[in-house]
Amino acid sequence: MQQRRNLPFYAIAALLFGVKTYLVYRFIFNLSIENQLQEIILLINPFATAFLFFTFAAWFKPERQIKFTRRISLIGTLILYFNVIYFRGFTDFLTMPVLFQSSNASDLGSSILNLIYVPDLLIFADVILVYYLSRKVKPSMQITARRAKLSATALAFALLVGNVVLAEMERPMLFMRTFDREYLVKNIGIFNYHIYDVALHSKTKAQRVFADGSEMNDIEEYTNKEIKSKQSSKLEGIAKGKNVIYISAESLQSFVIDKKVNGKEITPFLNDLIDDSYYFENFYHQTEQGKTSDSEFIVENSMYPLSRGAVFFTHSQNEFNAVPEIIGKYGYTSAVFHANNGSFWNRNVMYDTLGYDHFFDEQYYDVNKENSIGWGLNDKAFFKQSMKYLNNLKEPYYAKFITLTNHFPFELPEEKQNIDKLETNSKTLNQYVTTVRYMDESIKKFFQHLKDSGQYKDSVIVIYGDHYGISQYHDAATSKFIGKEIRPFEHTQLQRVPFIVHIPGHEDDRVISKPAGQIDMKPTILNMLGIENQKDIQFGTDLFTNDQDPFVVLRDGSFISENYLYAKNVCYDRETGEEVESKKCEPLKKKAQKELDYSDSIIYGDLFRFYDFKNKQMDLNKAEK
Repeated sequence: MQQRRNLPFYAIAALLFGVKTYLVYRFIFNLSIENQLQEIILLINPFATAFLFFTFAAWFKPERQIKFTRRISLIGTLILYFNVIYFRGFTDFLTMPVLFQSSNASDLGSSILNLIYVPDLLIFADVILVYYLSRKVKPSMQITARRAKLSATALAFALLVGNVVLAEMERPMLFMRTFDREYLVKNIGIFNYHIYDVALHSKTKAQRVFADGSEMNDIEEYTNKEIKSKQSSKLEGIAKGKNVIYISAESLQSFVIDKKVNGKEITPFLNDLIDDSYYFENFYHQTEQGKTSDSEFIVENSMYPLSRGAVFFTHSQNEFNAVPEIIGKYGYTSAVFHANNGSFWNRNVMYDTLGYDHFFDEQYYDVNKENSIGWGLNDKAFFKQSMKYLNNLKEPYYAKFITLTNHFPFELPEEKQNIDKLETNSKTLNQYVTTVRYMDESIKKFFQHLKDSGQYKDSVIVIYGDHYGISQYHDAATSKFIGKEIRPFEHTQLQRVPFIVHIPGHEDDRVISKPAGQIDMKPTILNMLGIENQKDIQFGTDLFTNDQDPFVVLRDGSFISENYLYAKNVCYDRETGEEVESKKCEPLKKKAQKELDYSDSIIYGDLFRFYDFKNKQMDLNKAEK
């Protein structure tokens, strides 16, 4: 009688790991399924990946097979769980550049704790079970025959190849869609995605080494023809000689503007300010993994952020042609005010690169238990303490204030809440309106500080949302609040953030409806200052000109034009939100990708080191080097 052969221990562990990974995909990542083939792929890829990695155990000696299986189970689970935590905060997956930003982790504090749930212990259940079973398994039960090892390895690779083939059938050119990490994870799995990401990271690092500047000719030709306005701005020179004050409103989205909770306005001051300012109601943030630092990069350079990581970290030594450096040549003093650690987002390095004169970080402020909320110094104390430094800046100045209180997890003591919390199934959204209201009150007090100091009338004040505050993870609650089902169309519309340009004493203030984005702020502000910047290379357009069709590209490849909105491979009518023929979006889809590719080329290749902005031509000496 033939002896019954037991299933190898590594195979049992792989099955358990595959089941767990599938459940995480479905119920935590909540990966969208559009057809039956996607469902099959999503079911296959956790097991294909698990068997690939666990099968390596077969090539060790029997005793070490058991130890390897235990270790790979734990390591794989930790990688999966780190992605779970990151996904809850950003509705995204980790990349290599993000891991290199680990210096930010020490400042996250309660933010991370709010992303860890007690039921998460179930994610580690199979690790515990594998450890328990490993103590019962005998080395003699493991694979020892070379033929069996080869068969197991061949089966593992066959599953992986089958997974990739099905993925390419479902989504042709899948590996060209590096900006859409959800598609990659859904089709090849979180672990194969990470391997691909490592390869991609190595490739991008090599781009600078082999760049010679020749790409700049095509980029310059494109921006001059397709983007740069040829007409004078209606507000050209209106702010000449005036101070420019930016307020980067942390996590402020447009869906709370002019809304009420139990009869109280969420943003009463901003609502009133909009009536006395230029307000762009269809203004979109264009950030990606770099969040606030991405918004700063976009605003100062009129270039797109990277699809992976943050330029502030990965390319802080590049050559740029940023606003602070440009206006410094016209007698402006530039400064940033932010009551956080100077190294957070690598700001203390990147601000020098961008040409800032001063950076007032946490060390310049009196931060204590009484005046701290959430991430640090509360916004009211921040603005008040900043005034002594602002008053001493040489005028005219260009100053940026980065707020903190309205930051995830949106914590605010009860005694400081002047509006009721929402009542939804999302604690995050419920608390969000209270911290938004607090920020609104803080900005109101700051305006009064400016008036009291006599600086208000000689300044142009620009308020903009830096990025979203409420992620896609809270769509159910957000849907209840806005009264709409959230499809890709609505999700893209939720990326709108306020953009307010306030010019004291200016009468012609109004709401502007054309699509616009953070990338348009640099050319808009420079023209308002009367600074001719025709020799620049930028991807934004002065918003007070009308000779270029409005076009806003988001980092994930979505875009918004005058007539259409494109998101998640669906073309919509921008006004009605109805789906239309995909061919109507096709030309603009290619244009959007071209702009993202051109911007990436400049950053990855550090191409501005080859370009002479003064004479608007290639610097041949640098190119030869």
